[in-house]
Amino acid sequence: MTRLTGSALRVTIFIGENDTWHRKPLYAEIVHRAHAAGLAGASVFRGIEGFGASSLIHTSRLLSMSEDLPVAVIVVDTEERVRAFLPQLDELVTEGLVILDDCEVIRYAGRGGAPDQERPETGDRAPGEGENWL
Repeated sequence: MTRLTGSALRVTIFIGENDTWHRKPLYAEIVHRAHAAGLAGASVFRGIEGFGASSLIHTSRLLSMSEDLPVAVIVVDTEERVRAFLPQLDELVTEGLVILDDCEVIRYAGRGGAPDQERPETGDRAPGEGENWL
């Protein structure tokens, strides 16, 4: 398991939900490549409305004709690892926005070591317990 605390670099990739790489969703290709590169983690977030360089507004509202919603892929790791991954993003992202931010990781823990916390009365996890999203 990668240990990551302290100074880190966050890369955020803004693309369209319908963007593809070899007939596969582009966001999925980015996540799989980040995983293969050994990066600490990646998450995909689907937006409900937005616009970019094309100036077309994409929205999830019922009356809208757009179904190509904005998607953000966020990857966090050490500066060295993130910068080593950037050439792959240059290859994959032909339309969109890629930004880098310095950040500080205060906690990075997986499920591997300790069992999930459970509520004794129901056996269900409390919101946020045992969940790790990056």
